[in-house]
Amino acid sequence: MKKIRTLLVVFENEVSSNLISAFRGAIISKVGFGNQAFHNHSENGFLYKYPEIQYKIISKKAALYCIGNGVDEIHNFFGLRSWEVQLHDKKLDLKIDRLDLNTFNFNIWDKYFQYHIRDWLALNEKNYKTYHQLSSLKEKISLLEKLLVGNILSFAKGIGWHIDKPVKVEIRQLKGQKMIRYKGVPLIAFDVDFSSNVFLPNYLGLGKSASHGFGVVRMERKKINEEKNDND
Repeated sequence: MKKIRTLLVVFENEVSSNLISAFRGAIISKVGFGNQAFHNHSENGFLYKYPEIQYKIISKKAALYCIGNGVDEIHNFFGLRSWEVQLHDKKLDLKIDRLDLNTFNFNIWDKYFQYHIRDWLALNEKNYKTYHQLSSLKEKISLLEKLLVGNILSFAKGIGWHIDKPVKVEIRQLKGQKMIRYKGVPLIAFDVDFSSNVFLPNYLGLGKSASHGFGVVRMERKKINEEKNDND
């Protein structure tokens, strides 16, 4: 079991989903490149670790999702005298709509939780070819389940959670997929309903480019209500 803090910061300002990268760049520019938690880069290049600060659009509003050390690092933004940022030709004076601070116990459970993951970038160049060579939907879903397990394990490693039991994932429905261009590269973004024996908090990002608003996890509303009733 691993106890981890999370902080969701939702701003009042509405931002189009295609401006997440611009929003991210504006925040990084505001806090300074020396704050690595905001961008996962060093002077020597990209840092291959789970992003502690993630940039998202929630209900059309700009948002930041902080986890672990990111909850402390976000104060480098909160402490600024001005929250005015530049998104291309548009200036935004950011104002907070809501803050959700939580502490979660990450564990492998004997029960399954039901989730939806949106715009999940599951495939890299190698497994993209493998995916398209598979002839049946069953084979494709089996591959995606293995990749999702890998994403969860990468997340766990990134927050310092040592998993000593099998992570189980079952994709219940492949709800949709679309081609997108990310940094000029064509990629498939999947929308998937799945079950897992791992508890994952809402708005956590999994998979490629989780810091840019891809692979956002939400627990199904019915299951959330059941969990609340269990804890009453």
